[in-house]
Amino acid sequence: MGVTAVVLLVAAKLWVQFGTVILLPLKWSPLAILQGLGLGLVITFASAVVYRVWGAYRQSADYYLALVLKPLVLPDLIWLGLLPGLSEELLFRGVMLPAFGLTFEAVIISSLCFGVLHLSSPKQWSYVAWATIVGVLLGYSALVTHNLVVPVVAHMATNLISSSIWKWRDRAASI
Repeated sequence: MGVTAVVLLVAAKLWVQFGTVILLPLKWSPLAILQGLGLGLVITFASAVVYRVWGAYRQSADYYLALVLKPLVLPDLIWLGLLPGLSEELLFRGVMLPAFGLTFEAVIISSLCFGVLHLSSPKQWSYVAWATIVGVLLGYSALVTHNLVVPVVAHMATNLISSSIWKWRDRAASI
């Protein structure tokens, strides 16, 4: 997780450094934080619904989350919220969206790339589909607000809440 975060941060930095891309602004404000938290809660709730009704996604999510979360202890979940939330948003929304033109088409392209990042095996297609949809929501929030804080906070909140719930359930099931 840490290595991936560093690689994505370096990729974003190099793209900005050697390209003509201007990073989408990070404008911290109470409204942006509330918008991000709201979107994060919406994504988390939607994920729970999709998990219950779509068997292929449930199997795929359980596989992916077991792979990522099983070895982590509870304090590690904070890093899981912070590192990917920041590094993935910097690259996929902060750099890719401006590079591809700050359009809905750019949101789709960056979201497809974001979805593919979550492919850990060929059986993970449903998790990739869900990650792509989440990427569209995060990208659209960046496009509408023209503020990278909103998707960063949403991504961090979603990761932190979802991973904590999964870890808590996994821990309860093993007792």
